[in-house]
Amino acid sequence: MPATDFARPSRRAFLAGSGASALALAAADSVRAQAATPAGHAADLPALAAQPFDMADVTLHESPFLHAQRMTERYLLSLSPDRLLHNFRVNAGLEPKASVYGGWESEPTWADINCHGHTLGHYLSACAMAYRSTGTADYRQRIDYIASELAACQDAADSGLVTAFPQGAALVAAHIAGESITGVPWYTLHKIYAGLRDGAELAGSETARAVLIRLADWGVVATSGLSDEAFEAMLVTEHGGMNEIYADLYTMTGKPEYRRLSERFSQKALMVPLAHELDHLDGLHANTQVPKIVGFERAAQIGAAGEYHAAAEFFWQTVTRTRSYATGGHGDGEHFFAMAEVDDHVFSAKGSETCCQHNMAKLTRALFLTQPRADYADFYERTLFNGILASQDPDSGMATYFQGARPGYMKLYHTPEDSFWCCTGTGMESHVKYRDSLYFHADKQLWVNLMVPSTLHWREQGATLTQETRFPDAPSTRLTWTLEQPAELTLNLRHPAWSEQARVLVNGETAIESDQPGRYLALARHWRSGDVVEVQLDMQVRADPLPAAPHIAAFTYGPLVLAAALGDDQLPPGADIVINERKYGEYNDTPVPVPQLQGNPDEVAARIVPVEGAEPLTFAVTAVDGTQVTLVPYHRIAHQRYATYWDLSATTA
Repeated sequence: MPATDFARPSRRAFLAGSGASALALAAADSVRAQAATPAGHAADLPALAAQPFDMADVTLHESPFLHAQRMTERYLLSLSPDRLLHNFRVNAGLEPKASVYGGWESEPTWADINCHGHTLGHYLSACAMAYRSTGTADYRQRIDYIASELAACQDAADSGLVTAFPQGAALVAAHIAGESITGVPWYTLHKIYAGLRDGAELAGSETARAVLIRLADWGVVATSGLSDEAFEAMLVTEHGGMNEIYADLYTMTGKPEYRRLSERFSQKALMVPLAHELDHLDGLHANTQVPKIVGFERAAQIGAAGEYHAAAEFFWQTVTRTRSYATGGHGDGEHFFAMAEVDDHVFSAKGSETCCQHNMAKLTRALFLTQPRADYADFYERTLFNGILASQDPDSGMATYFQGARPGYMKLYHTPEDSFWCCTGTGMESHVKYRDSLYFHADKQLWVNLMVPSTLHWREQGATLTQETRFPDAPSTRLTWTLEQPAELTLNLRHPAWSEQARVLVNGETAIESDQPGRYLALARHWRSGDVVEVQLDMQVRADPLPAAPHIAAFTYGPLVLAAALGDDQLPPGADIVINERKYGEYNDTPVPVPQLQGNPDEVAARIVPVEGAEPLTFAVTAVDGTQVTLVPYHRIAHQRYATYWDLSATTA
């Protein structure tokens, strides 16, 4: 349909928030009325095979995960909501209360991207997760304040739409009208929707819910005149996980128009080939696709046709089995590439965009809820340690953009106030939601997915499970039941693919022995308070060669990628790793000489041995030139150069 067919003045006036037409006024009145009413009844949904626990029912104990959460909490509380709200107030015709932040929030260099405002959405989500995890009132107060400010913007603009784009609501209007634009409006709006959703659902903010429903209804009306063809054409532009958001809105309210819009926001040009098990991902921008796939699975969970889940499952299998690095990351320069050319890409300084790891973890979790399989949990664990935990600077709390495998690369982190990139936003969220995937349940079944020191309060069963573990320093964990009364429950314990053997003991007696990795061990018993379960696994150094380039390999110990710790003596004077990451080429794009390993991957793995008397998980291997190379878990590398992949066919000069 030509752009002029749906660029009529009345529609454009509504989309731009002017309220100048009868349609605009009627729609605005309708939206206000709906926003003022209770949220409505949640939808009746198909039962999921597994259910997550409320994050408030999981307590983290001392560990690197709790440290990472605390560092992110400190960062969240250091940020100013009024600075994040600056452009929203400007676009609504209101006086801003503070100066705007840098990066994608203001820099004209990035005006072609038009991500202004995305950080506010991530910030709302992170504050909601932090509130749910800790109960700290400051996070809830910030959510309510931001939501009230956005409500004021809606009132001032006489529209449900809230934006921070330099062109204001006109950019969204032009995009929906089919005009050529420079920017990604739905991608950015998705973050606002998601932040308000989390504020409403996780922090119980009624103000956030009202603003969200008004924004959601604006979206329904704004896109109602688009034919299916025009809608699909609009989805060629990056649009985040808008299908996921409207699926969640349907779950929250039961409104059928939200379910319909979830399906309309599911790009058929991507979904149909995937549902037919066709991999057309080469050359596509990776993080544009992953949130769409999360939305496919969410749409399936609210009753969409089978092809939605089929597409999500095939995408997951394709990316994790053939396109992922050992760390759980993928891509080069943010894009998928032909795997036959992996040897041309693996050593890039721009591999493994951290946003992709964040969103692949979300997809994995969503798929696990549909079918609780051990391979999902294995990939989640691999990505959690080597992608998410590894992405944070443990000293500053700042996060990475790329985690490249260029030999001698060094992780660089965003600055606190001038580097609000996409990975800065997902980085705010990743470290305050560790609790959401440790445990899952269904009726009287409990899945223990991750070995993290923690306590679970299983309220429906009157049970508390306390997990004590030194993992990954030791491949074991201890689980202790505290029960209000004895109960028949099934404990599903993962025998991960990385462990050849697994042994489960109950009160000191062997209950299960397994030599079949990659499955759950079901322990159904009549449990009593004080019962203790021990899970004993084993870890070995293994080679993880690239399927399409087997002479290039990383090395792992259990789920951990081992990285060569190469020190910082080759950095130029005054080099700072907390930096505007996109300017890294000044010193981090220059090849750095590193030791070489050579030989058959399995033989090299056999030469990697623990270092006696060193910190746990410290290994060494002899390089071609006879030097000793120290290897440590990649997630513990922060302030020095490293190497994770090795071309084992390389010869010395």
